Amino acid sequence: MNTAVQPMTHAHLHSFLAFDVGLKRTGVAYASRLLGQAQPQGSVHASGDARWPLIAEHIQRWQPDALVVGVPYHPDGTAHDNTVFAQKFARQLRGRFSLPVFEVDERYSTTEAKHHGNQDIDAASACVILDQFLRTLTP
Repeated sequence: MNTAVQPMTHAHLHSFLAFDVGLKRTGVAYASRLLGQAQPQGSVHASGDARWPLIAEHIQRWQPDALVVGVPYHPDGTAHDNTVFAQKFARQLRGRFSLPVFEVDERYSTTEAKHHGNQDIDAASACVILDQFLRTLTP
């Protein structure tokens, strides 16, 4: 199943927090329509239930209108274990924080982040994911 973001007209949504979720670390990025470009917010260095209070801190700090989660796929578009993990994370975000959650196909986000020589690859990957999402929004 391909969950590539389609153009959207969510004009009431102005700020977003994005996550590049992994088993041990989760990169975080913030953007607003006004800003127009994602800014890295570091990485959460925790797994399992230990990550939720740290994610809650980011959500409380930034008060986003919506959340964005990168969902990885194989190059041919097929799902794998990390696909299922990211989709579960997105469902948990919806349930825990009662905010809209958008899933973005994040193939190659880490490769792009590494290409630019970023120090925090996870947060940089979250920026790539969020910038990709922002390009799908219509004014």
